[in-house]
Amino acid sequence: MAIKDYLRERFFPHMWCPGCGHGIILNSMLRAIEQLGMSKNEIVMVSGIGCSSRISGYVDFHTLHTIHGRALAFATGVKLGLPELNVIVPMGDGDALAIGGNHFIHAARRNIDITAIVMNNRIYGMTGGQFSPLSGLGVLATTAPYKNIDHDFDVAEISRAAGATFVARTTTYHVQQMTELVKKAILHEGFSVVEILTQCPTYFGRKNRKGSAAEMMMLYKENTTPKGSRPSRKIPILSNAVSCTRWRRRSTVTNTIKSSHRR
Repeated sequence: MAIKDYLRERFFPHMWCPGCGHGIILNSMLRAIEQLGMSKNEIVMVSGIGCSSRISGYVDFHTLHTIHGRALAFATGVKLGLPELNVIVPMGDGDALAIGGNHFIHAARRNIDITAIVMNNRIYGMTGGQFSPLSGLGVLATTAPYKNIDHDFDVAEISRAAGATFVARTTTYHVQQMTELVKKAILHEGFSVVEILTQCPTYFGRKNRKGSAAEMMMLYKENTTPKGSRPSRKIPILSNAVSCTRWRRRSTVTNTIKSSHRR
């Protein structure tokens, strides 16, 4: 099936800002689904509220556009009622780990067979650029004009600690890797988390002087490396960065990506 056949083209052009990374994530996700040969009727996509959550409106699957922070709760009900379906939940900062944080850790604890895509742009984009639980210490935002005083959650570590059995991190620069990770997450039987570092040039980039969307993506290229790779051994800042692991709890398969923009 062609990629465009998975889209509701009548809802385009999309509402994302120029340079937003969410369109890249949509592209990679659809390529993963297409490469797996899945039909539209095999998939349910559940989203909450936010820039990231608009994805469910653009894909021609069974979709639920639910309330803020409750996407995983609705997704759990879908999976319990129709366990044969593949349930995918795209979420942003707040949906996943602010108002939705309790649902997130308990979905991981139960190891429900759901694929959670955490689209981490480190800001609340739809409501005006407020800081989020993933913004990090020292970040500027509309609600932190003198810089944020809070440390950020590490999505990978909180997922592992809560019980998720597949955890990965990638970026919008690494589109081929992103597609492969999403494929593996969908195929994994258990709670899968793929955190995707994605640029928000409109709010995060402008407030924190990170440059254009292209310049923000270059930061991902220059400041991330697979765990255990030669650069991570040579450059201490990469070696000491908070890691994100793709793993299976019982088979101990490990392949980690480290990001130096984290604390």
